[in-house]
Amino acid sequence: MEDLEVRKVYQVLPDREASREGYVRIIDESGEDYIYPSDLFVPVKLPTAVVRRLRRQTDAKTPTARRSIRRAG
Repeated sequence: MEDLEVRKVYQVLPDREASREGYVRIIDESGEDYIYPSDLFVPVKLPTAVVRRLRRQTDAKTPTARRSIRRAG
């Protein structure tokens, strides 16, 4: 869990399989997406303008290929 910072906003990536198992897939501090226990996170509602801006920034950094499930640990 060293690639997480307390009180930081992380991008959640959709992952039904992980969700069914009680996990959430996020892009962590390493820049990679991993699944973490969902109880480590609190969902927040951001203004639409903020979401658009963050999405533009992360779309440029995130590869389009789907990664397999990797549990952080």
